[in-house]
Amino acid sequence: MEENPTFFADGNDPEMIKAFKKAQETFKYFWREQSWEYRRIIPGLNVSCVKAAFSEKDEAGETIVEHMWINDINFDGDTVKGYLINEPNNLKNVQVGDYFEIPLTDISDWLFAITPSVQKPKGLSKLFSSSTEPLPKTYGGFSIQKMRSDMSDAERKDHDNAWQMDFGDFNDILVVNNQKEEPENLIEHPMSKNMKEKFVEFLQQNPDDIQHIDEDGLSLLHKETIAGNLTTVKVILESGADKNVQSKAGKTALDYARQLNWEHIIPVLEN
Repeated sequence: MEENPTFFADGNDPEMIKAFKKAQETFKYFWREQSWEYRRIIPGLNVSCVKAAFSEKDEAGETIVEHMWINDINFDGDTVKGYLINEPNNLKNVQVGDYFEIPLTDISDWLFAITPSVQKPKGLSKLFSSSTEPLPKTYGGFSIQKMRSDMSDAERKDHDNAWQMDFGDFNDILVVNNQKEEPENLIEHPMSKNMKEKFVEFLQQNPDDIQHIDEDGLSLLHKETIAGNLTTVKVILESGADKNVQSKAGKTALDYARQLNWEHIIPVLEN
């Protein structure tokens, strides 16, 4: 990603503004994937980061804006938290490694990438197969795709080679893994369903976790709701969680479900 660390957006470009808004609206899918990544024993994401605007006034009083990436992301339902991974071009008030808490409404993009799984050849076919591994496939990257749409074919190829990622079709931006092959993944992350038995077992062994409140004032029900995990939300409720508990921000799990528009979870919390 060092090849494309920052960009200077035209605040008057309606298409770029649309890209920013789309990133904010779909950020919930980024966080759902990232929340499961934190639980994986073997990492599944090649890249995982969020872009935001950083600014300061220059000596002439003009505002300088650079959009840069942060990683090690956390999210409490309202605020995106992480560490700057880009070296600013012109800004003097921020530097690599600085920690930021940014309202979701202020982010300008998100991106994660996953290397597609490949069926390994067997027998003689293995001798004649290509040893080239597929490039990581990107999800999100709305501002990047806007810029790619303005490039010539040659420029776009050079851009993608610099990133060493498969950005796909800028007219068809994906937000979840295997979205085309398994469209149900848009509703529920497969790990939420596959891990149900282990999650039930975990709560049986750690019943105090059901009522535990973290430093952000979030309960387990809050966190699983924010991450869009219907299966685990149901398990938590069946285990006796109080769905009326409020976070430090004064919000219930239902408030977060509505705020993030997790339509499949809202009815469960309304009952």
